[in-house]
Amino acid sequence: MTEPLLEVRDLEKHYPLTEGILKRQVGAVRAVDGVSFTLDPGETLGLVGESGCGKSTVATSMLRLEEPTGGRVVFDGENIVAFDDEELKRFRREAQIVFQDPTSSFDPRMSVGESVTEALRVHGLSDRARRRAVGEDLLERVGLSATDYDRYPHEFSGGQKQRVAIARALVVNPRLIVADEPVSALDVSVKSAVLDLLADLQQEFGIALVFISHDLSVVREVADRVAVMYLGEIVETAPTERLFESPEHPYTEALLSAIPEPNPDAPGRTIRLSGSVPSASAPPAGCRFHTRCPKVIKPVGVDLPQATWRRVLDARQRVHEHDVDVAAVRELWAPAGADGTGLSETEVVTALRAEFDLPDELGAPAVERAVGEALAALAADDHSAAAAAFDTTVTTPCEEHIPTRQPVQGSRDHEVACLLRHPPEGVRVPNDEARADDD
Repeated sequence: MTEPLLEVRDLEKHYPLTEGILKRQVGAVRAVDGVSFTLDPGETLGLVGESGCGKSTVATSMLRLEEPTGGRVVFDGENIVAFDDEELKRFRREAQIVFQDPTSSFDPRMSVGESVTEALRVHGLSDRARRRAVGEDLLERVGLSATDYDRYPHEFSGGQKQRVAIARALVVNPRLIVADEPVSALDVSVKSAVLDLLADLQQEFGIALVFISHDLSVVREVADRVAVMYLGEIVETAPTERLFESPEHPYTEALLSAIPEPNPDAPGRTIRLSGSVPSASAPPAGCRFHTRCPKVIKPVGVDLPQATWRRVLDARQRVHEHDVDVAAVRELWAPAGADGTGLSETEVVTALRAEFDLPDELGAPAVERAVGEALAALAADDHSAAAAAFDTTVTTPCEEHIPTRQPVQGSRDHEVACLLRHPPEGVRVPNDEARADDD
């Protein structure tokens, strides 16, 4: 069995939140919060997820372009987190990064040839002629011309500049390249050419690649394995085709459902997630995805359609976040010319049910009582009482237990962090819980 080239374990990057003149820390943004994965020599790992989930921060932290808060990054058997400056300089010859926007990564006062070969000078190659020969050769390898050596960044198109950036990453013969959204700013034809270039160079030089992207169709083409991130954590990893054909995490299912399908007759539908991504400074308790999950687990004894249960939890969440303008709801439902203050409590409650898209009567008596009490309190502008009424009954095991990434049954190389797949002791998952059925 091949030893991994790169092993990331429990990587963390937290940014302090401060206030006042003394900059007293009052919290932290948990941009990366316990990320673990491995990468074999010559392998491509796709790292995917919504914007803001922490993908780029994983890249900069694992390469120590910014210092991680915690965890280990083991490269070729050595923990780079513990490296001193000299050891880190040596590591930089082995690992390079290609950024999303090549324009901002070049010094406009330097020719592209000087930019490409700068790392050679930094690492001790003082012979200018030899540096130029290496630079010209690399420019040709990435599909440009040796005569481009003396041209400046503003003279190149976006795709050409990305080729130059790739040449710059290759100049020190790295064994690892991290490509952070390298084609997201390019048009379709240029994107395809750059992806083909990366594949050819990876095969030629045997480079391991971490390919970061939110474009799943691109990742499917280039990656051997995929890791899915949500709110600073990896929730699922699997070989690429297995992940695309048999996703296990509801978040992965939602991401895959959003890929445009060229065949209008193809089965399936887009899974629309409720709410917005929670703040990384105050992530939800338990499973971080439970506030948006279309398959969130119901308590024992609650017999509601999955979609209805999701809306009940959404109503509870909005009440807790004070995201309900009762006055505006009153005004919307008031007769023409009235200001809404004349509506009865029953009328306001009915209006609030419509606001939360809840049916007139819920099929689960205990939940109906809690919702009724909460909406009545809300109609009286008592948000605290409304929140307390919801909290008595409207709960889910997904906010009480933290899922850990575990192997999917029957597969050693497919892992998922989801209570649906690995329920803890005492949590019962109904047989139909995995279906997000409509009402």
